Amino acid sequence: MSNQENNSPKPPKNYVTTRRLTEQELFHRASELLEDKLARGQAFCNPNTVKDFLRFKLAHSEREVFAVMLLDSQHQLIEFRELFYGTINAAPVYPREIIKAVVETNAAAVIFAHNHPSGVAEPSDADKRVTDRLKTALDTIDVQTLDHIVVGKDTVSFAERGLL
Repeated sequence: MSNQENNSPKPPKNYVTTRRLTEQELFHRASELLEDKLARGQAFCNPNTVKDFLRFKLAHSEREVFAVMLLDSQHQLIEFRELFYGTINAAPVYPREIIKAVVETNAAAVIFAHNHPSGVAEPSDADKRVTDRLKTALDTIDVQTLDHIVVGKDTVSFAERGLL
């Protein structure tokens, strides 16, 4: 067997369902598959992987959802947690609950995410203020804030825009 044959990628897995799935169910299943794949050792170092994962998780919610990706010191996913739920244009965010989740999981880094049900992913002034508050709170316990992703029709990364 040649070296090339040994390094060839595995064929993609096939998935079968016994019933029709709604769009919401399909996106939920896709996010579970991606989460499972990433939880088994791949670090969340690629911004596009993070954006795809969060788009599957949050893009189709009809109300605002604020979530956190809790990561270990190698930036591998420990847990994805939806923490706060709001209305069509706002969700309350409490730093105390974020810190509690970080301590419970022994996370070394986080990525924040929330959706804009309007579809417009542009961060608001309130989004920027809450990110600053959360980053300051986590800095006091030596936990890295890697990014805050806003999900709409597109995704916006605070880190890519230099907002962190």
